Amino acid sequence: MEIFLISLLTLIASFVGTISGFGLSTVMLPVIVLYFPLPIALLFVGIIHAFSDLWKIILFKHAFDKKIILMFGIPGIIASLIGAKIVLTTPQTILLQFFGLILIAYVLIITFNSRFRLPHTPFYSGLGGVTSGFLAGVFGMGGAARSVFLTAFNFPKDVYIFATGAIGAIIDSGRLFTYYFGGIRLEQDLIYGLIIFIPVSFIGAEIAKKFVDKVPQKLFRNVVALFLFLVGLKLLVFP
Repeated sequence: MEIFLISLLTLIASFVGTISGFGLSTVMLPVIVLYFPLPIALLFVGIIHAFSDLWKIILFKHAFDKKIILMFGIPGIIASLIGAKIVLTTPQTILLQFFGLILIAYVLIITFNSRFRLPHTPFYSGLGGVTSGFLAGVFGMGGAARSVFLTAFNFPKDVYIFATGAIGAIIDSGRLFTYYFGGIRLEQDLIYGLIIFIPVSFIGAEIAKKFVDKVPQKLFRNVVALFLFLVGLKLLVFP
């Protein structure tokens, strides 16, 4: 029953994460952490999230943009290493609530000012990488911050989804390396369960790809904004 429930959660999280550019960790982590210690939950969900990133890269490889990946990815992996190292020692409640406020404020801005855009410059790309990398390393939820910057650049939806996957894969590799060599280990049942959870995450991404192809660009941006608002509200009220 535990394997079935986690598989269902993985399917839903992968679908949401592919559509919105973030979300797998945001959906899975609050549930998994109810049953496992936070460090184990971070490593476990992080592994599935890394494969979810891989599926985005495979399914949307036609939208590859080297410049975006480098500008976000290099600062992101450095910041994720720093964040992962302090995950066991830093209180996270205040950080989560502050992050929630940022997300809510961003959604309000793009709702009441639809022309809001961040300049597509190396500085803002690097800032997006650092922010999402650090947040991913500390509490496994850097995708929403990454989405804030990428949606503000208003990329075509396929470029946006590929970029979130590729940048996420770079950042995840750094933090998972740090978790593991910092002594965090998965229980045997979870290791065996990955044999099922990883293919299920691909199924969720494949279903999402069929859905994304039918969503207009403007509606897609609004869907992402809705996800950001819900995540921000959740973090603010229930960090």
